[in-house]
Amino acid sequence: MARRVLILIEGNDNGTGLLYIKAAKNLGLHPITLSSDPGQYDYLETEGVEAIRVDTDNLDALIRECSRLRATYDIGGITSAKEAVYATLGKLCRHFDLPGPNPASIEQCCDKFTQRELLAEAGIPSPAYRLAANATEVEGAAAEIGLPVIVKPAVGNGSYGVRLCRSADELAEHTTYLLGGKHIWRSSPRILVEEFVQGPYYCAAIMGNEVFQIIAAEFGPPPHFVFREVTYPAVLNEDEYERIAVISLNCLRALDLGWGPTNIEFRWTKRGPVVIEVNPRLGGTPGPQLAQLAYGVDLIKEHIKLVIGDEWDLRKRHSWVAAARHLVPERDGTLDWTDGEDQAAAVPGVAEVKLNIKAKTPIDRKGDYRDWIGHIIAASPNHAETQAILQRAVDLISWSITPFPTAGE
Repeated sequence: MARRVLILIEGNDNGTGLLYIKAAKNLGLHPITLSSDPGQYDYLETEGVEAIRVDTDNLDALIRECSRLRATYDIGGITSAKEAVYATLGKLCRHFDLPGPNPASIEQCCDKFTQRELLAEAGIPSPAYRLAANATEVEGAAAEIGLPVIVKPAVGNGSYGVRLCRSADELAEHTTYLLGGKHIWRSSPRILVEEFVQGPYYCAAIMGNEVFQIIAAEFGPPPHFVFREVTYPAVLNEDEYERIAVISLNCLRALDLGWGPTNIEFRWTKRGPVVIEVNPRLGGTPGPQLAQLAYGVDLIKEHIKLVIGDEWDLRKRHSWVAAARHLVPERDGTLDWTDGEDQAAAVPGVAEVKLNIKAKTPIDRKGDYRDWIGHIIAASPNHAETQAILQRAVDLISWSITPFPTAGE
């Protein structure tokens, strides 16, 4: 009998890719990764995962490679931990008559302007927004909406190029960055200018048409939106939870989603929950780890079950509170040393302490998730205890960064 495989299109260097590999193996599947550059994912070699170099932006090339693999293996399913390839992935699944997302729905959702238009048509509460193609249009859009505004690429993910612009100077500076050749565009440059909606941040974790749970998070200092802390679940009363859940399901209908994972970002404002963004994928790490600690549910494993046509199960095994603190450097420079990891890991209730970089590594902050140098995860039966455990562990971690020499030094 042919070996049953799970084909993963690209991976993910923020930790989720490795979790997909491990979950696939736990389900008795042989994972194979197709990537334009397999070398960018260190865990492939560490885990002994078969990796094949192929242009993952080329649907025909992917079809040829999967057809070749099908001659040897039983392809159980095809999926990815990377949003950027989800639309192509959907087309690939349809070609081989395998379960997968609707590529047209993914494409319109990943175009943030189109997403905004569809949500607005459905009457879903969203920030005011304008589309701009050049600096003059960006300036005009900001004037219409009123500063401060969020300025970001209309197509993209991972918070790449997203910035809060509080003044005309910041607006001009970021527009120059986006249009001046420093930002890498996946399509023709189009900029979305949005109202800066303020209030507590929440995210609905969804599988299929089921809201699994609602998470709370906090960001680091502006003007960027780098997650600092994530808590699973959010502290919400029954009415608040229901309002977010209802709007989440309305978003799925408006965007023709509802297969597989979705995570929907909100701000709770004076007018209630306002949708910041709909992402047609699982939330990134450490979200899946927090779900497992809080409820005993492996969302990645359940996603893979869906992908291979098995019955998936989101029933909660227990109810705890899990939280993660991302470790973010305070300046650019060279990391001299880190200390306290072992002591932090030994704190009762700490589930994981992870540092992603080693001494003498240069740090060049980007203003997105790539700024994380590690995280600490803790869990306990209640919010107060989890927060206390997390803070105790965070206080034990330290590092030193020597700033880069300035011109003339």
